[in-house]
Amino acid sequence: MRRLWITGYRSYELNIFKDDDPKVSVIKDVIARELKQRLEESDDEFWLITGPQLGTEQWAIEVALELKEAYPQLKVSMMMPFTEFGQQWNENNQAKLANLQSAVDFSASVSDYPYQSPQQLRAFQRFMLTHTDEALLIYDPDHEGKGKYDYQAIQKFQQNNDYSYQLIDFDELQEAVIEWQERQRDAEEENKF
Repeated sequence: MRRLWITGYRSYELNIFKDDDPKVSVIKDVIARELKQRLEESDDEFWLITGPQLGTEQWAIEVALELKEAYPQLKVSMMMPFTEFGQQWNENNQAKLANLQSAVDFSASVSDYPYQSPQQLRAFQRFMLTHTDEALLIYDPDHEGKGKYDYQAIQKFQQNNDYSYQLIDFDELQEAVIEWQERQRDAEEENKF
């Protein structure tokens, strides 16, 4: 069994406020490529374990749910840092969270209580690190966001544990944008004929 934690930027940190923003398609494309690469290495059970945050984490879940048909070994888990997570969100975002939570193979809260302190977020990080084998972060250390806390926790955990991670930074995302645009142009050209 292999277990991967995907995390990174929140949608608002990338100035993404709509699901149909082209940046979402590019990021999902990158996540799909990374997941497929890992899934094609083995038929062993593979768990994507992530959180519920708007942005990278929810996009990872959406991508994984789409890939499950082609990769039956893929399982998806959404872990909540605490109970009642997302209740302060608007109705649309709460509904999106509930839909994803009902679609995954497993979901639970790390803490049995609503938000009380940052200690719950640190406990969530510890849980993710001790229940996964590696991490994939859509994150650039030169452009900080909330993902920096996970990035720092991973680096600290690595000092005493065998744990690997991969960063997809803004340079790699820019390359992915160029590739995505080329594929879009090629598809448009094919549709003309």
